[in-house]
Amino acid sequence: MKEDVANVRTFAIISHGGAGKTSLAEAMLFDAGATTRLGKVDESSSVLDFEPEEIKRKATLSSSIFTFTWKKQQFTLIDTPGDFNFISDTKTSMRGGDGVVVLADAVDGVRVQTEKVWEFANEFSQPRIIFIGKMDRERADFAKTVQDIQNNFGKSCVPLQVPIGSAETFKGVVDILSGKAYIYSGDSGKFEVKDMPADLKDMADQYREAIVEHVAESSDELIEKYLETGELTPEEIKNALRKSVIGGQLIPIVCGSGTANIGVQPLLDLIAEVMPSPIDRDGVKGLNIKGDAEVVRQPDPGSPFSSLVIKTVTDPYAGRLSILRVYSGTLAPDSTVLNSTKGVKERFGQILRLKGKNQEPVQEAAPGDIVAVAKLKETVTQDTLCSERDAIVFPAVELPPAIYSLSVEPKAKGDEEKIFSSLSRLMEEDLTLKLQRNEETREMILSGMGEIHIEAVVDKLRRKFGVEVNLKLPRVSYKETIKGKVRVQGKYKKQSGGRGQYGDCHIEMEPLPRGEGFQFYDKIVGGVIPRQYIPAVEKGIAEALHEGTLAGFPVVDFKVDLVDGSFHPVDSSEMAFKIAGSMAFKKALAEAKPTILEPVVEMEITVPDEYMGDIIGDLNSRRGRVLGMETRGTKQIVKAMVPQSEVLKYAPDLRSMTQGRGMFTMRFSHYEEVPGPLQEKIIDLARKEQEKEK
Repeated sequence: MKEDVANVRTFAIISHGGAGKTSLAEAMLFDAGATTRLGKVDESSSVLDFEPEEIKRKATLSSSIFTFTWKKQQFTLIDTPGDFNFISDTKTSMRGGDGVVVLADAVDGVRVQTEKVWEFANEFSQPRIIFIGKMDRERADFAKTVQDIQNNFGKSCVPLQVPIGSAETFKGVVDILSGKAYIYSGDSGKFEVKDMPADLKDMADQYREAIVEHVAESSDELIEKYLETGELTPEEIKNALRKSVIGGQLIPIVCGSGTANIGVQPLLDLIAEVMPSPIDRDGVKGLNIKGDAEVVRQPDPGSPFSSLVIKTVTDPYAGRLSILRVYSGTLAPDSTVLNSTKGVKERFGQILRLKGKNQEPVQEAAPGDIVAVAKLKETVTQDTLCSERDAIVFPAVELPPAIYSLSVEPKAKGDEEKIFSSLSRLMEEDLTLKLQRNEETREMILSGMGEIHIEAVVDKLRRKFGVEVNLKLPRVSYKETIKGKVRVQGKYKKQSGGRGQYGDCHIEMEPLPRGEGFQFYDKIVGGVIPRQYIPAVEKGIAEALHEGTLAGFPVVDFKVDLVDGSFHPVDSSEMAFKIAGSMAFKKALAEAKPTILEPVVEMEITVPDEYMGDIIGDLNSRRGRVLGMETRGTKQIVKAMVPQSEVLKYAPDLRSMTQGRGMFTMRFSHYEEVPGPLQEKIIDLARKEQEKEK
């Protein structure tokens, strides 16, 4: 059984969007005989991008998993999204792999999203192979791309292959260590093995020397031999290569084209030879059920069962499908397991092996396997499932916060509850999706990673649950406050036959520092207002502060002292004093230099050096205040405070300013006074909205 685990290779394919991950994965499946034709994304024939939203956009929006056999080894590939909008799915899915294949584009080189997912691979200590794809495209440049890779990821990235030709003349690859050339014809994946073309010998020799130097460093014995003789045997190189890749000292670079199916079979062979099996990696660390001691699980089929849910798929008919990576032990159908994250037991029936959109039942799952089980009641992505005996909890990874929000309105009246319940189901499979009700603006706010993310969610909402919605930019939660101190009287007197109404109060109102809210102090002396009526004055003000006098926004950060008043022994009542308090508040608000406050957000923007000037200029135009800058590699990080109203559409704006290479996070910071000239515009707009709603 342990021998079986040694023959398992589970890996994610990662990079920026549009680099050709799915095309490469489709070529792998075709060459391995797992599919009968070469699936093409552009022709909507991909077995991995099968969701209608993916077919429509011709892009991976959700990670897809396929288990297949290559030369008697079990391979499981995880095809991940490359777009930042779906980065949380990429990160949680990557945890299911023991290594990664990183795609670099022979035309565009390394882009910011590739750097981001590379950081995830660092976080998970995953060995990697780099595949330079699209070698058959116009302007493909292998040497330039290798240089770009080494500039970004270091000199430990070394080519194991060189291409034969490029663009329309690209027809194969040369294995540097063996000196063999693989010449392809058509997209069948079939090739002839020939001797290396003479014109590539100098380049190949140069790269070969770099490989041998790197692998020699994997042991004292080899480095000694290399320094003495200047050479190692093919067997020594092969064994040291695997050790160096698994240890992270060497990252091999190979090349080809997924759509043309060139260089894919040598890549599969390389994965088999140098990528780790589950037993090549250190045991997986977690905590005991109390959370007070570290526990390590070894990838042994005989150990207690442990696994992590890396993805959840919801379906209105089939229910919830939980996709889990097995780390230790063996899982059998019709079992009960412990969700140690939530402390609940879960029961399931079949165990399903994933083959893109299809699944097939299996009789067991062992370390390295990624399988699915259906209809777990409590379990969501990042939960640990394990045996009750010797339980373990694997830590959840940190996911990026939602950065783009839109207001969601039902197209049909009365659909609010249906929208809420349907979106809650989709939030089970997408951890970056957030839904909240803004009580101040009375809007349902859907937040995600960007426009494409939210649009894809809305498409899914329509398709899976039959719910149609309208999207629009959310209203900004403005507030009102005061800048001056005043003393006013609020007097309510009503006589209409019989018992009347009488309430009279004098208040002093003054501003408080930002964030202090509303404070009320009773300073009545001599019983001029009886004790039982004083809370009514406070209540009248508390109810009235929800609507300011300037534009109807809530009023904050002020203090009220109740200092004087009078009452009538018969006509006074709690209601009368409540109305008097409200009247006094409105009068004081109008006289105490009212002003409008706006929410300000703290932003952290990461961009390549060349966009720095544009970003600073743009932030200034948005009334932003730059707090500081720092350099991280070839990237600049700008920290700034910006009014929220100016960055409601920052996600698409930054993408267009930086050609998709910029990233940012944003969180609420504080409220600040709106500059005078802008206040008039906000007031006019608010009044028009109020008239529309009447």
